[in-house]
Amino acid sequence: MRWIPFAVLSLALARCGGDEPAWRQLAAKCASPRSGTNDQKGTVDDEKKWLRAWTDDLYLWYREVPAVDPAAYATAIDYFNALKTPAVTASGKPKDQFHFTYDTAQFEQLSGSGVEVGYGITLAALSRSPPRQYIIAYVEPGSPADTGKLARGAQIMKVDGADLVNATDQASINTLNAGLFPVTAGESHAFDVLDSGQTMTRQVTLVSANVTSASVPPALVLSISTTTGPVGYMLFNDLNQPAEQELRDAINRLKAANVTDLVLDLRYNGGGLLDIASEFAYMIAGPGRTAGQTFELERFNDKHPTTDPLSGQTIAPTPFYSTGQGFSVSPGAPLPSLGLGRVYVLTGPGTCSASEAIMNGLAGVDVQVFQIGATTCGKPYAFYPQDNCGTTYFSINMQGVNAKGYGDYADGFSPGATTGPGFPGCSVADDFGHALGDAAEARLAAALSYRASGACSGAATTRAIVSGGLRGDGEILKPLWRQNRIFRR
Repeated sequence: MRWIPFAVLSLALARCGGDEPAWRQLAAKCASPRSGTNDQKGTVDDEKKWLRAWTDDLYLWYREVPAVDPAAYATAIDYFNALKTPAVTASGKPKDQFHFTYDTAQFEQLSGSGVEVGYGITLAALSRSPPRQYIIAYVEPGSPADTGKLARGAQIMKVDGADLVNATDQASINTLNAGLFPVTAGESHAFDVLDSGQTMTRQVTLVSANVTSASVPPALVLSISTTTGPVGYMLFNDLNQPAEQELRDAINRLKAANVTDLVLDLRYNGGGLLDIASEFAYMIAGPGRTAGQTFELERFNDKHPTTDPLSGQTIAPTPFYSTGQGFSVSPGAPLPSLGLGRVYVLTGPGTCSASEAIMNGLAGVDVQVFQIGATTCGKPYAFYPQDNCGTTYFSINMQGVNAKGYGDYADGFSPGATTGPGFPGCSVADDFGHALGDAAEARLAAALSYRASGACSGAATTRAIVSGGLRGDGEILKPLWRQNRIFRR
């Protein structure tokens, strides 16, 4: 079988048994069946056949997948990694940057609870090659890194004695990775750090734990007084299941404060559940602009122009949900709203997927979106995460468009863009020298200044751009499961 050309094999597997797709019949034939599931005894080759059938039927760019020999790959995961388009975007980056797998049990635990092993830090890699520069971008309240141990703006210099800045030998690289990204709770690692504004390093010991991330930290839901009325600010980090209730609580607080505008900080929000993105967009805009409107419409490949191939239902747009969808708010419970006609969004390269969908969805119903910061990641695509034999596969199934039919931003949204995707606003580097929510922090200060003047010039914006200590952008080091646009079915 392995010598059959894939052009022929794909046709042979297109349908097995009437109208049922091949991947449904090939599913759950596993080299190592799990107890307590519907797994059947199979082989690695069976798992590979399922992957190819799934890809040929459901991958958004199935026509562009190379005809690779499955026998050349030792595992199903290795084979899956080859089953994606090699094409690039207009900027030259890979068209599909979002092709990955997760252990199914781990993914379900992570996405359902927001709990993962670590120290509670979000790292920004301003340089990943020597001389490396890894900066603490955010510290989770109550985490092992909190309570005075680490703060935003600290640069990690060494881990367990290994030089993070300059190391090139494999032994040091292994030490660095083991310390930065612990696998189990209870691991103890020593960090030499250089705090923002300091010239001498200090050492701190961190012990990994099961850390629960707050999608919307309560301490960073603020009402900022201005001469033209109170302005809301909120940091929003993840679109996971607990976020549904956290967002509801945050909007109620801002509504009680009678805010007249909102600065929404999405700079570290890699995405998550699209339904919650829809709910939050409703909570910003309110019923007047969103009733009966499309938040996002998903387009599958040309094999499935009208029917969702997973649910079997006619493709219908995701609306702006005005009630809870049962993630952490009771199904049907009404959601509060601010009824705003504009929003100021703080973005960076870590702003990705479902968080970009919030911006695009609001723009689709004529809510003015102003963008302050840096270009977003560029992911107008979505998955149906699919388990087979204990591995959950994330293979892009669809592209989302807003109520105006727009969704072409594979190179991201850029602030102030005039020739490509983006929104009016200002390019401002991340300011690690100030705490998030501090009105002097560069991006927040620029948003407040832009709100007052409608321009990126002026004394307040200039101060924000040229002052504030350590700054940059780089890559936000978040696990892939937190950089998604995920659907239920």
